Amino acid sequence: MAGDDVKEESVQAVKHLRSVPSPPQGVEALFQEHHDQVFRAAYRVTGSAVDAEDVLQTVFLRLVRRKERLDLSPSPGSYLHRAAVNASLDLLRSRTRSRSVSIEKVAPGATESSEPNPETQHVDRELQNQIRRSIATLGPKAAEIVVLKYFEGHSNLEIARMLGTSQMVIGVLLHRARTRLRKEIAKFMEGHHEAE
Repeated sequence: MAGDDVKEESVQAVKHLRSVPSPPQGVEALFQEHHDQVFRAAYRVTGSAVDAEDVLQTVFLRLVRRKERLDLSPSPGSYLHRAAVNASLDLLRSRTRSRSVSIEKVAPGATESSEPNPETQHVDRELQNQIRRSIATLGPKAAEIVVLKYFEGHSNLEIARMLGTSQMVIGVLLHRARTRLRKEIAKFMEGHHEAE
């Protein structure tokens, strides 16, 4: 009667599971309406469908777990988009080493090679990883602005409106972030060429 033993063990294992509370009213509707947008934003930042799914889950779990009710009425889509970008950046920062990810959305043609041989593809992947690592080292505000500008394609004015600041502040922060990213990538490229 080995089948009965397995059933008994299964039933006992189920006793140890906690019941999941039903989500606060409205979170399910928010999920239905905005999950695609959150997933796409996370995917563009992380470059990985698996990571984007993790970010999607994180964003909505944070909403469910909040003690106080959050008023998203002005623009729930904007809030969720920013939450996805921030959670994606958190994920990238938390990694000790980055995985190979696509960066074509950030700078089309920046890593394309005329001859896609294995060595060139390897160099391209290393550069993509370095760009992502460099973005993850920026301050939270600067990283968010870089992602909104180069991953999402928003104008400086749109970013300023999203973040509740002036277009001039966005321009200054983008300039500083680009300068820092150029230095980081130049160091990487010098090190890479010395290794050759």
